[in-house]
Amino acid sequence: MSTALILGATGATGRHLLRELLSNDQWSKVGEYGRRVTPENDLPENRGKLEQKTINFENLDAAGLKDQRWDVVFVTLGTTRAKAGSAEMFEKIDREYVVNACKAAKTDDPEHKQRVVYLSSGGADPSSRFLYMKSKGLTELDIARLGYADTIVFRPGFLRGAQRADKRLTETIAGYVIGAASLLTSNLEIHVSVLAKAIMKAGVLGSSGLPPAVGATKAGQEDAWFTVIGNKGALVLGQE
Repeated sequence: MSTALILGATGATGRHLLRELLSNDQWSKVGEYGRRVTPENDLPENRGKLEQKTINFENLDAAGLKDQRWDVVFVTLGTTRAKAGSAEMFEKIDREYVVNACKAAKTDDPEHKQRVVYLSSGGADPSSRFLYMKSKGLTELDIARLGYADTIVFRPGFLRGAQRADKRLTETIAGYVIGAASLLTSNLEIHVSVLAKAIMKAGVLGSSGLPPAVGATKAGQEDAWFTVIGNKGALVLGQE
């Protein structure tokens, strides 16, 4: 059995991932750390192995992220420019908080082979002209440089079933369009519950254990290689 830390468990995908981790016997302990944590009334009954902790991302030294020696670190933390309020705050939350938290969760023991699984986005590219895609691409590389034994990145398409408090009109319209187009290809959308299952399974299997049908690829740079699972691969893994 392994231990799992999830950062971003209150988000659209994170809330499903938390339930997957709690219901799966693979995990002996599950840590939910974040600026806020899941309210008790929203937690499933099988929460005996859950440890919740509210942390300040501006003071991660006090958070004790590495104290529990987590085997797998799951990251579903992120935001949008609109929610963050500015481009600067977006990059702070979407990249700086994520990378710093992953760094803080990595143990100093070279014998402890940790894995990190990061939820990025389709189209992530460190050279993109678009802020969101560039931030995701840079975050992927920064996490890969931290020295985890295994780094897995998910790049899904449109997230179907995301229950957001700030429901966006453009997102709703896009959902209808992509939903129709997805009848022709599996590269465009995925339900968040299926994505959460895929993320959890990847955390269990690791890069070397992924089925060939997932079509995982290697990406990154000389000092920052990682495994990429696209939308089609996430569908395969989440529906197995």
